[in-house]
Amino acid sequence: MPVNLTADAIPAIVAGDVNSKPLLQVLEIKLISNSKQQERYRLLLSDAVSSQHAMLATQLNDRVTTGQVKKGSVVQLIEYICSPIQNRKIVVVLNMETIIPECEIIGNPISFVESDLPAQGASLSNTMQNLSKSSYYQLPPQNTSYNVQNFQLPPKNASSYVQNFRPTVQTAYKPPPVYKGQGAILRNEAPSRVIPISALNPYQGRWAIKARVTAKGDLRRYNNARGDGKVFSFDLLDSEGGEIRVTCFNAVVDRFYDAIEVGRVYLISKGSLKPAQKNFNHLKNDWEILLESTSTLELFPEEDGSIPKQQFSFKPINDIENVDNNSILDVIGVVTCVNPSVPILRKNGMETQKRILNLKDWTGRSVELTLWGEFCNKEGKNLQEMVDAGLFPILAVKAGKVNDFSGKSIGTISATQFFINPDFPEARSLREWFDRVGKDSASLSISKDIIPGGSKNDVRKTLSQIKDEGLGRSDKPDWITVRAAVSFIKTDSFCYTACPLKIGERQCNKKVTKSGNSRWQCDRCNQEFDECDYRFLLQAQILDHTGIAWVTAFQETGEEIMGFSAKELYLLKHEQEDDEKFIGIIKSRLFNEFVLRLKIKEELYGDEQRLKITVAKADKSSISLMEDQDRDAYHKMSENLTLPRGPHKFAQLRLTGSKFATPMTAPTIATATTPPAAMLSKKFLREGVTAASATSGTIIDAVNAAAVSPVTTFSFMDALT
Repeated sequence: MPVNLTADAIPAIVAGDVNSKPLLQVLEIKLISNSKQQERYRLLLSDAVSSQHAMLATQLNDRVTTGQVKKGSVVQLIEYICSPIQNRKIVVVLNMETIIPECEIIGNPISFVESDLPAQGASLSNTMQNLSKSSYYQLPPQNTSYNVQNFQLPPKNASSYVQNFRPTVQTAYKPPPVYKGQGAILRNEAPSRVIPISALNPYQGRWAIKARVTAKGDLRRYNNARGDGKVFSFDLLDSEGGEIRVTCFNAVVDRFYDAIEVGRVYLISKGSLKPAQKNFNHLKNDWEILLESTSTLELFPEEDGSIPKQQFSFKPINDIENVDNNSILDVIGVVTCVNPSVPILRKNGMETQKRILNLKDWTGRSVELTLWGEFCNKEGKNLQEMVDAGLFPILAVKAGKVNDFSGKSIGTISATQFFINPDFPEARSLREWFDRVGKDSASLSISKDIIPGGSKNDVRKTLSQIKDEGLGRSDKPDWITVRAAVSFIKTDSFCYTACPLKIGERQCNKKVTKSGNSRWQCDRCNQEFDECDYRFLLQAQILDHTGIAWVTAFQETGEEIMGFSAKELYLLKHEQEDDEKFIGIIKSRLFNEFVLRLKIKEELYGDEQRLKITVAKADKSSISLMEDQDRDAYHKMSENLTLPRGPHKFAQLRLTGSKFATPMTAPTIATATTPPAAMLSKKFLREGVTAASATSGTIIDAVNAAAVSPVTTFSFMDALT
C-alpha cells in the first residue's frame, strides 16, 4: 500500500506549527557526540520535497540504538518544537512513532531554506489554514491509529518488499514567492500546556506544571565576585509522583519567597531548566527549575486530592549497612531512646546543637539518628518528652544523610523533614509490630562499630589476605579489620591547607594557596580569608606478621594515628621549622599497634587500575578487647584439639601480643629453627584449620575455623624440644 508523507510539513514546522503530527522520512542519522553520558543524534527529516535537520531528544536515543529508527524509516512526529540555534532553526523531536522501519527514499527532497517561507501575516495564515485542511494524502481515517495493521507491515522477506515498494508523492502545495521584510513578527502566544514533571526537558519552550510544595528551604545569603546575593529553593511533587527542585535568586526571591507555603498546590510556568546539582539536590530528577523575572506562579485555592502530601522511599535499617557514605535516603522507625542535646563547636568557630536518638524497625536492626541545629530544640525536644513518657513514637525521616565514619548512622541536613506518628500504611504496620513483639525484642545497632567483632561486610583479616583474596576488586568496596603497626610515614605531604567555608551542608575543604596579599585564596569559592583549615592526607605503610600495605588516612583517622592535629604539625614543620622536634614526633608514632578498619576499593588512575586502601578508623583501645576474644577462641580451640596417640614433645602456646602464656601438650610440628610456617598451611587447611605465615621462630598461626567465628589468628611460639 503506498504511503505518502505529509505535504509541506517542513515549512509548516519551521514556521511554528507544533500541533500537527506529520509523517516524515529519515534521510540521515548522525551521532554528534561520542560521550556515553551525552550521546545526541542528529536526523535529517524529509517531507519528500524539503529536508530539515532535527535533534533527537536523549530519551529517544534507544530508538536509534535498537534499530527502530534508521535511514529510510518513515516516522510520525508526536511532540516536537523548533528552536533557533546559532542563527538557524533546528527541530527538536521529543516523541515520535516509527510507522515503517525501512523503505526507499521518497521524492527528491532539497534542504529547506527559511527564506522560502511565505511573508509573515496573511500569507502564512492562509498557508497554515491550507495545511490544517489537508495535511495528509491517502492516510487512514482519523479514528484509526497508525499501527502495523494500518500500514500492512512487510512479510518476512523484507528485502523484496522494499524493492517493490514505491510510495508516491502528491504535491498539493507550491511555496509562494518570497516577500522580504514586509510582514509583522509572528509570536506564539498560545497558553502553556500542563504537563507532568517527568516530561519536563530543556527543549520545551512553553510548559506549565501543577504540583504541591513538599519542602521549602531557608533564605540564604551569599557573596561572590559578582557581589552579594540571596537564594532559596523549594521542592515540588505532582499527581504522577514526579519530583523536582525549584530555585530562585535575588529579585525573584522577593517575588516568591513569602508566597510559597509547604503543602499548597501551585501552577508554575515560564521557568527555565538546568542540570540538577546532585551535590545539593537529593531528588530523583536530572533537572532543576530556575524561576526568572517572567516566570508565573499561581496558587490553587482548592485542595487537589490527586496530588499526595508527601512521597517516601523508605530504606529498611538493615539495608542501610550497604548504602554508600553521604547518600540521601528516607527511613522510618520507632524512637527507642533520645539523648540530651549538647553544644558542639563547628570547625568554623560557630556553636551548634547536637542530639542523638535511636531508631528501630522490624528488621531487628537499629540506627543512630543525629539531629543538628534547630532539629534538636524543636522535634528533638518533642521526641524526648514522648520517649520519657513511655510512648515510643514512630518517626519518618525524609532526606537523611548517611555517615559511615563509625558504623552507619544518619544525620539531618537542611532538606531533612520529620514526620512524628504519621498516618500512612508503613507507620501503622510498624506500630502494630512494635506493640506486638518489637517492644520486647532486642536489636543490633549498625551504628556501634565494635571493631573486633565486625559485621557481615566487615571481618577480621590479615594484610596478606587483601591480595590473596582479591579484596576491593568488586563493584562495592570491601571492609576489613586488621591488627597492624605503622612502619613508615611520608612527611613531605602529610597534610594540606583547606578552605574553611561551607557550601550548603558541607565544608568546601578544597586546597587553598596564599595570594599576593598573604591571604588564603580558594579558587572554588573564589574568596579570600585570613585563616584556613589544615587537614591530614596521611600516606603510611602498615605491617602485620603476614605482610605490608600502603594506606591513606584522612582528618580524623590521621589525628588518631599521629596523636597531634594537622595544624600543630604543619606549623611545627613549615613555620617554626623545628625539624628535630617534628622528626621526633614522627619516629614516636612508628611501630605503634592499632586495630584498623580499612576500606578497600580498586580505582582507576589514568589508564591504570590501582587498589586504594583507606583507614576509616584507627583504635588502640580495641587491642585489649581483641586479645580477650583471642583468649576465648584459644580455649575453644584447645578443647576441640584431638591429640594423636603415642609419644610427643611439648610446645608452649602464647597469643601474639598478650601478656599471658599457657603451656599445653601438643604434638611437635616443627622446632624453633623452622622458617615461617606457610609451608604447613595447606596441610592445616585440609584439616579444617585456617593457617597463615608467621615470623621467624613461630611454629604456625592457626585457628579452628569451625569453632571460632570470625576467624582469629594465633601464634604457636617459643618451641620447646
